[in-house]
This record gives sequence, C-alpha cells and structure tokens, in this order.
Amino acid sequence: MRKAIVIASGIAATCVLNIAHAQSTVTLYGVFDNGLAYQKTNGGADAIRGVPGGLFSTRFGFRGSEDIGGGLKVNFQLEQAFSGMTGAATNPADAFNRQAWVGVSGGFGEVRFGLQNSPQYDVLQAAMDPTAVKSIASPMNNFNSLTIRESNAISYFTPTFSGLSARFMVAMRDSTDKPSNGLLFYNAVVQYEKGPFSGAAGYQQAANATGTSILKVFNAGASIQTGPNRFWLAYHTELQTDTPGNSRRDVYQVSDSWLFTLADQLSVMYGFVHDRTGAGNNAQEIGLIDEYFLSKASELYAAVGFIQNRNRSDFSLNGTAYSGLTVAPGADTRGITVGIVHKF
Repeated sequence: MRKAIVIASGIAATCVLNIAHAQSTVTLYGVFDNGLAYQKTNGGADAIRGVPGGLFSTRFGFRGSEDIGGGLKVNFQLEQAFSGMTGAATNPADAFNRQAWVGVSGGFGEVRFGLQNSPQYDVLQAAMDPTAVKSIASPMNNFNSLTIRESNAISYFTPTFSGLSARFMVAMRDSTDKPSNGLLFYNAVVQYEKGPFSGAAGYQQAANATGTSILKVFNAGASIQTGPNRFWLAYHTELQTDTPGNSRRDVYQVSDSWLFTLADQLSVMYGFVHDRTGAGNNAQEIGLIDEYFLSKASELYAAVGFIQNRNRSDFSLNGTAYSGLTVAPGADTRGITVGIVHKF
C-alpha cells in the first residue's frame, strides 16, 4: 500500500512539473549584422570600413512568459547589444544595455517596468519608411533625433480595437538625476492598421539629467499596399531647447518599396530637412536599399545614400549601429553599405 502511494505521488509530482513547464517559456533570440561601408565627403576624407549594424543593431536577448491563469501572463525581456566585428559589448558597464524589464499582460493590455524601448522606436518607426528608419538609405535615420529607450520606465499598451491601439510610457528620475524625482521622459503613440493601410503618430518629450535641455519630438507615418508595391509618407518635427537659437527642424519623407520576387525587395526614399530657425541650414537625401532574402532568417543588403547639405548643415550617413564620417558644414556626402544579416 505504501509503495503504491509513493508511486502515485511520484506520478502526480511529474504531472504538476510538466504542467508548470508547459505554462512557462523562455526564448533565446538575436540578430547578427556585419558589413562594409564606404563614404566620401566633398572636400573631406573618404574611407572604407568594416562596420557592425548597417541595417540592424547586432544583439542577443532572452524573452520569457509565464501563464499564471485567469488570462494573465507575467513577461520579461533581457537584451544586450554588441559589435559583431569585435564581440565587445556596446556598453561593457551594462549587463543588458538595450532592454531589462518585467511586466504583466492580459485582456486589459500590457504593463511593463524597467529599461525598455520607447513606443516611438518600437512601433512608430515601422510606420515611417520601408526600413523602419534604419541604414544610410533612410533620410529619417540621418536627419531626426529620437530617444530610443529609457531606464526606470513604466509603459502601458492597450488592446487592439478594430485595428486601433495605443502605447504610453513615462520614465522616472532616480538618484543619478538632478532633481532626483519627477518625470524624465514621456511618450505616447497611436497606431492604426487595417487591410492595406498602416499609420501611426506620436509625441515624446525627453529631458537631460539636469533638466537644462528638453527634446520635443512629433512623428507621423502612413503607408498603403497595392499588390507588390507599398507607398509611404512620413513627417518629423523636433525642438531642442539648449542649442543656440533653440534648434528646430522639420523632416519630410516619401518612400516606395517594390517586392520584385518573394526574395527581393527594392526601396527608394527621399527626405528633406527644413531648418525652422531661419538660418537656412536645410538638407536633402536620396536613399536606395535592396534586400535579398536568402531565407526567413538571413538576408543580404546593399544601401546607398547621398546627402546634399546647405549653409551650416552637416548631416552624415549613419548606419543603424555606427556613425558616419564627420562632414564639413555645407558639404555633400555619399556612401554605400553592403552587409549580411542573420536572425536566430
């Protein structure tokens, strides 16, 4: 009898462990992006370099979820960026420098606490151009300012109602900030996706640690699909309060992408910067990127960009995870990046 009870207890314990295991998941994921970049500026230097992150930031991470019943899940994500060229962490002082958050999701939506991407970066950029504002080919990547992620952040994602959803985030000050209380950052994004149409708009405001500088940004983007072709419009406006004359600029962009085959997509983008200070520091860029998908996980890409600066503007061609060459005020610059991406 005792032996039967022990056997039954063992079977029951095994079942409980199996159920618990089935309710929890942890996934290792990552992106590798390495390539070569060439850039030349008028009257300046030219260089060919091995670069990481021409299209995607190289990174690895862990994401997990536990079903705790009642339609609720506890979720977390840890993510670290590093150089695929050297293996060095982007910021060696941080164990997870891109994301480190925990939260709860359910029928009410989702709440997250910790270091995390801003809604503008996570959601809105995907609505603005074919690359989600990445690579030297994207004028928005080269012309605009944006707070990508924040520590001490609290965010809320609404459920989706008939294609409409919203995300909100605030970031709190801590002992490293002066003053050490109050809000450091806030961001709100509204997104609508239905059928061939996709669009989003959002506003963010970010302060530096001492509160002496405020960056105010509004972004909006929309696109529509017609067969293998998608057409995009995007708008960006920003105000930086601590720069001479309070730097203000508007950026306008129009883009188009063609899916020639299931494996080959070509995108062209044109962007114009209007300097709202009256100094005439305008600029424009034409960008082109071809992505050839070797599989669902791997692709080859070639991105080309040309920027025409005016007066004192000095915009450069920046990769997603590397900076372009220094450009003299008013000088034109051109470049090409080729690379390979693998996601796991």
